[in-house]
Amino acid sequence: MSVPVAPQRVLPTLNADGTRNRIRPRLYPGRLHRRRRAVALALMALFLSLPFLRANGHPAMLLDVVNRKFFLFGYTFLATDGALLMLVLLSVFVAIALVTALLGRAWCGWACPQTVYMEFLFRPLERWLEGPREAQLRLDRSGANARRVAKNVIYLGLSFLLANVFLAYFVGTDVLSRWVLEAPTKHGGGFGIVLVTTGLVFFDFAYFREQMCTVACPYARLQAVLLDPKSLLIAYDEPRGEPRSKGKAKTPGHGDCIDCRACVVSCPTGIDIREGLQLECIACGQCADACDSIMDRIKKPRGLVRYSSQQTLATGRATRLLRPRVIVYALVLVGLLSALVFVGKRRPEAEVTVLRGVGAPFSVTGQQVVNQLRLKVTNRSEESRRFSVRLIDFPDARVIAPELPLLVAPTEQGAASFFVAVPADAIRGARHVRLRVGDEHEFQTVEYTLMGPQGDTP
Repeated sequence: MSVPVAPQRVLPTLNADGTRNRIRPRLYPGRLHRRRRAVALALMALFLSLPFLRANGHPAMLLDVVNRKFFLFGYTFLATDGALLMLVLLSVFVAIALVTALLGRAWCGWACPQTVYMEFLFRPLERWLEGPREAQLRLDRSGANARRVAKNVIYLGLSFLLANVFLAYFVGTDVLSRWVLEAPTKHGGGFGIVLVTTGLVFFDFAYFREQMCTVACPYARLQAVLLDPKSLLIAYDEPRGEPRSKGKAKTPGHGDCIDCRACVVSCPTGIDIREGLQLECIACGQCADACDSIMDRIKKPRGLVRYSSQQTLATGRATRLLRPRVIVYALVLVGLLSALVFVGKRRPEAEVTVLRGVGAPFSVTGQQVVNQLRLKVTNRSEESRRFSVRLIDFPDARVIAPELPLLVAPTEQGAASFFVAVPADAIRGARHVRLRVGDEHEFQTVEYTLMGPQGDTP
């Protein structure tokens, strides 16, 4: 039975008969590649070092999901800081929209971990061990040799290292160091996470590769609504390049493109940039470096493939950076960041909650009505604090608190029970009171409703 053949290209990673088209890009070192390499090395160094850095006595970044604590560059966020976390996430989303409107998919080509590690760690090792593009394609056809096996062993080791660093962002370097020195059976959960993460990283960079960008990543689909004709992107100057010719394009009437396909073989996602804006383009600029090297050889000006906008290429006019979409995104981002700072500054160092105790809402003892209450305190400060409770504007009532003052460690939560005793003739049904909760540094006023026997409220 014959294999059906697609009438046109479906994905650059698929051949017409549906088999995998393995992308083996050729490296053309150029100015964009050198700049991206400097950015990539800085980002990799930051990723590897960030869990070990300290700010205000805590890791510079620690996402302690189990204990619901998040440390970000000296700031502590707890699970109860829902408004702050929401503002942080919204700010990130709007910032992505703003950057995309201005610079297209600059994130994908310059800062995305998939691109950074693939193009500046795993592919350089591949070229060092297996040789250039042609040698890699021969291995794809003939099968693996000792060099490819050695490459995959190194890939597996790097994946294990990256998985451990990734785990450090969630458990901290102190816990991770202890786990590394202990038997895996003592921390099976953490060891299992490292094994699964190692497998996923190895699968991604050894096999899945560019399909993460072209098939799995949702950001490529979002660019259709985030980009506009004035957004910066990698583009082919069609009026200058067409019609194409072979050789050095000396024939009158031909454009500068000599159809050498250097831009195609250098693309890490396998597209032809000359076909226009495509979902798979990650704006890395490798095709621009490749084309510039060819233009240098044939004595033509650089920039046939370059960073530009669709409007500039079509009209020849420079693109205005300030336009309605960009201004709206910028104003929304400023508003979100201002709200984040405002809410963060007004956030008290302690979150206080007074709850009703377990059991009956009140009890009558002699001539007194007793309400059992429960105090919960989350200490956001960086020092231990002792919290006490007293009533305001109710001299006839008294607080009975054998568990107070409540000592709460930094970034921890504590709870204690206490009682409020009220003369029986001072409460009928319910009475609203105010409680002063705090220590010598800060106090908060909490309103609460005491319960009593039914009757007329005094």
